[in-house]
Amino acid sequence: MSRPLQRRRTRRGAITVGSAAALLAATMVPISGATADPADVTDLGSADELGASAVTDAFMPSASSPTGAWFVQLEGEPTTQGGNEAAIASSQEQLEQEAEELDVELEVRQVFTDLWNGIAIDATDEDAAVLATASNVVAVYPVLEIEAPTTPSPTVPEMVSALTMTGADIAQSELGFTGAGVRVGVIDTGVDYDHPDLGGSGVDDPSNFPNERVVAGWDFVGDDFNADDSSPSYQPVPHPDADPDDCEGHGTHVAGIVGASGDPAEGGVRGVAPDAEIGAYRVFGCDGSTTADIMLAAMERALNDGMDVVNQSIGSAFASWPQYPTAVGSDNLVDAGVVMVASIGNSGDLGLFAAGAPGVGEKVIGVASFDNLEITANAIEVDGELIVYMPASASPEAPTSGTLPVSVAGEPGTDAGRSCGGIDADLTGTIALVQRGACPDGVVGTSFYEKALNAQEAGAAAAIIYNNAPGLVNPTVEGEVEITIPVIFVGLDDGLAIYATATDDDGAEVTWTDETAQAPNPTGGLVSDFSSFGLAADLSLKPDLGAPGGSIWSTLPLEGGAYGSNSGTSMASPHVAGAAALYLQAHPDAEPLQVRDAFQNTADPAVWSLNPSLGILEPTNHQGAGLLDVDDAILSTTTVSPGKLSLGESEGGPVTREITVRNGGTAPVTYEISFEDTLALGQNAEWGDSADVPGFYFAPSTVDHPASVTVKPGKSVTFEVTISPEPEFDQVQYGGFIYLMNGDEQISVPYAGFAGDYQSLPMLTPGDYGFPLLAELTGCDRLIGVDCTMNGVWDLVEGSGHVYSMADGDVPTILAHLDAPVDNLRIDVYKANPDGTRGDPVHPRFFNYLDVDHLGRTGGGPNVFMPYTWDGTRSHNDREREVPDGDYVLVLSVVNALGDRANPDDVETYETPAFTIDRDGDGNPPPPSPGDLLKELIKQLGKLLAKIVCKLLGIC
Repeated sequence: MSRPLQRRRTRRGAITVGSAAALLAATMVPISGATADPADVTDLGSADELGASAVTDAFMPSASSPTGAWFVQLEGEPTTQGGNEAAIASSQEQLEQEAEELDVELEVRQVFTDLWNGIAIDATDEDAAVLATASNVVAVYPVLEIEAPTTPSPTVPEMVSALTMTGADIAQSELGFTGAGVRVGVIDTGVDYDHPDLGGSGVDDPSNFPNERVVAGWDFVGDDFNADDSSPSYQPVPHPDADPDDCEGHGTHVAGIVGASGDPAEGGVRGVAPDAEIGAYRVFGCDGSTTADIMLAAMERALNDGMDVVNQSIGSAFASWPQYPTAVGSDNLVDAGVVMVASIGNSGDLGLFAAGAPGVGEKVIGVASFDNLEITANAIEVDGELIVYMPASASPEAPTSGTLPVSVAGEPGTDAGRSCGGIDADLTGTIALVQRGACPDGVVGTSFYEKALNAQEAGAAAAIIYNNAPGLVNPTVEGEVEITIPVIFVGLDDGLAIYATATDDDGAEVTWTDETAQAPNPTGGLVSDFSSFGLAADLSLKPDLGAPGGSIWSTLPLEGGAYGSNSGTSMASPHVAGAAALYLQAHPDAEPLQVRDAFQNTADPAVWSLNPSLGILEPTNHQGAGLLDVDDAILSTTTVSPGKLSLGESEGGPVTREITVRNGGTAPVTYEISFEDTLALGQNAEWGDSADVPGFYFAPSTVDHPASVTVKPGKSVTFEVTISPEPEFDQVQYGGFIYLMNGDEQISVPYAGFAGDYQSLPMLTPGDYGFPLLAELTGCDRLIGVDCTMNGVWDLVEGSGHVYSMADGDVPTILAHLDAPVDNLRIDVYKANPDGTRGDPVHPRFFNYLDVDHLGRTGGGPNVFMPYTWDGTRSHNDREREVPDGDYVLVLSVVNALGDRANPDDVETYETPAFTIDRDGDGNPPPPSPGDLLKELIKQLGKLLAKIVCKLLGIC
């Protein structure tokens, strides 16, 4: 018996420009760890209540390869870690020969020697499982698809204000550092080297590359490359060449932030390091996505081209293990002397452990996004005042002239004001004013689309949606019924002002204009709500620090308008990469990790973005060390290492760490030592929380530290801090800052840990469907990691006895949701007993089908799953063996992150109902093979011999 389950993969919508959350009315709580009551845990609400979560049907890849490609890591170190190139080549040749002997079909995509020892191959999941047991293979990892970067948003903020936020303007104008002599590699969609702000002539001319600014590069893919197999333009075969020109736009925008050298007074853009040399490494086609092996190949090229800094404003969300190959390669790039900077991800509404590779690399600077201080955008006029707005995508373009009277849906803060259940009024000929916010369960009106549709169905000629919290967003109103009226979004204060005018005696009118207006960003200087949360899967503190990424004006390809705005951690990362160029110009002998420590030491911690009035600090697993302050980093003569403290889990008791202070000045310095806690994020199901929708809590840690430390010039002093979280915290990510104060100088060291037993986190969680489940995939001609052109359908198998033909998609599939990162996932194959229970393994030793290490959690909500499909084979002596037709049971097992595989408490399992494989469709088991007959004959002869011996000895 079966029932259908349809899952749909949804693309992420437009990136927000401000906080997406509603303010929570909360009582002021103490923020000083020295004075707060340690027993007082203050519940500040859940991410869902605060509007900061988005439980969606996002499809997150896991153990199976969504691209049909695999990384195969081989024994031995890469050349940057002391490996021998000849030995590496020999090892790779050995693998190819062994694969041929094992009848494993593979096609080599990439060969890696410098930053990572291994190859990337095209292979089936079952062939990858066989290769994992080869003699010189360390591990296999799926080559993940990396989605295309975001497109420009319609806001036009000032790059000048972003430079001011980080002190880059001071570093340039007062300190005289511009990145001269430093090379920054940009691994992205390429760079428009024709752009005059990037050294070009201003006209399309291939001879502009290389030029004095864009000095090196390579195109790894070609214009038509697209690794997204759900796209009509799917074309997964790279066609590399020597021309890294950008036809998408993202890479040029990133390169402009790093080092554009235009004149803002003449409409140009000046980046963070306007004299730095840029390397352009193109890993995307003109449209669509790329793959992780191409990213790793670009890193090796950047190393060989002599880049001092490398920026990657792309990555794999939820690939949260530092062991993933792009993270390992990035760490090795750091060991080779390159500062590695990567965006931490734009999945801030998808909960904890969402940070991805390569930003989670141990030595990588993983960058969070902060909102810009100012924005400039299109404006409407109300009561003689210009009000900036964001146009909603999927609605008609807003007009630039004409006037409409305002009609209100209802009072602010009410269901009526949010248009819950529709608008019971005739709004013909007016512009409807509707507040953002959730409606009661089952009541239509929560989404931007539903609010716009409610206004449209009430006859409105246009709609204004205003925020329920500070900030602006770029909404989308795409839906089944087309929105045919212009829809715009305004901020909370502006929306309330329009409401007040509309409800007075004279009413309000909106006049459309072709003007733009500049306004302070209400969330400027706070962490962007789209910025991903850590920690990394091994509980290391990620992100490392933040930089402006919300609404950044920079260069675009000339054919795309030359200039535009983007939002995302993609825009934050190049601020840090450019800042690294400034720092290296000022301190040319600095090692990469010294750069990171200096940036973390001098960063400025920010208050909680969802309710700044409380004065509580943003969690360190969201902001890292805080907002980059590059001029302070350059000028500081004191360094504190490590620049962050990853405390791990607290189950074993308080954690003690050493901190070393080095005084590079000419006089003794005394630092007063203190600490301050940040918000904590709970995922304890007993508290009603989850990794998808965490709860926000405040309670102070216990931190033992010396009162002060004095360091002589040119000397170092090491002291200990002992930290433990509030005892009532359980399954909570907590954090804070250690401060070293000398007058006005503040050096900070962020810390973060996991309160409780990390291995107690549930892994295989049921959702609404009761996962894990046995199923068969229907309506799709491909099986693993594919979304069936956005509309995959699985039939869920209930009870024993289901028959699989093993043809045309009719294969056993386990649907599972991983609610936490896991150390290992495997599928083993057993025979089924006649009563449907699990019998013996299909072989005493070789009964495994799938065995993969280091998987991130499944993000997007409890009903998002990954299909694990069995093709009817098992591994045997490094070979693939097909099992005969018959009755079987599959067992899926997962090991907790950092858990012990030998400890049953750290392992969760799922056993399928018994099912039947019947390949020929006759309903009968296959006749025994000659080998099986021989085994049975030997078995019976053995029994007979035992009886004879028994009788002869008289012991029967």
